[in-house]
Amino acid sequence: MTDTLVRYEVDDAGAAFVTLDDPATRNALSDELLDELLRALETAKHDDGVRVVVLGSSHERVFSSGGNLKAFADERPPIEKYAGLDRFPRLFKLLGALGKPVICAAGGDVLAGAFGLALACDLVLAKESARFGCPEINVGAFPFMISALIYRNVDRMKANELMMLGDKITATEAAGLGVVNKVIPDAEFDETVRSWAHRVAEKSPLLMKLGKDAIDSTRDLGLSEALDVLQAQLALAFTTADLGEGVAAFREKRAPVWKRR
Repeated sequence: MTDTLVRYEVDDAGAAFVTLDDPATRNALSDELLDELLRALETAKHDDGVRVVVLGSSHERVFSSGGNLKAFADERPPIEKYAGLDRFPRLFKLLGALGKPVICAAGGDVLAGAFGLALACDLVLAKESARFGCPEINVGAFPFMISALIYRNVDRMKANELMMLGDKITATEAAGLGVVNKVIPDAEFDETVRSWAHRVAEKSPLLMKLGKDAIDSTRDLGLSEALDVLQAQLALAFTTADLGEGVAAFREKRAPVWKRR
């Protein structure tokens, strides 16, 4: 893909690297960048050759600075601004329904709306030097849209502290809150991200899709309803050739050959 604000590349292992590439704005989540990001993710969703998506940044110190502050104070009519607000909900829903795991490669600061973007991913890897936070309140805004994701991932009091004080936290502190899977020394970051992506790509794409779809459809259900859905998904998994192949490969001590059926 040749979009100017988002790069898209797929390697031989089936890892799609979706890279935010607007360093002049520190990858501010403008309407234009979000539109390109949505298109890139749709491409990955419908590409059978893609097994995992890695969402990263070309900027050395910033993953994304969050929403475009210039757009908050521009002269467009309010109804036009409102119409454009659906991009974040569409993006977060698409990440959940992608059918493929998404790794956020936080190679720099993850701020404001980008914090929500990271939380919408399945795994988050962070450089040791990266910081996370919701500084919007410091400029008279509030993280309205991403508060739903923050409250689903961070304990209530700490979530309130992040949103109401606007302080940034270190990658290690973010890991302590359970929103980062691994903190990686800066010099080892790219290699570790690729290693994780390739390890995920080795799994059965079909079973991974069934699993991710199950997570997406049950995360907000009550226990009884969730168990009914998960029982049906498990029964569906039993009908797949990949489940049998995985068990056979384990017993025979060989690498599985996934049939995607």
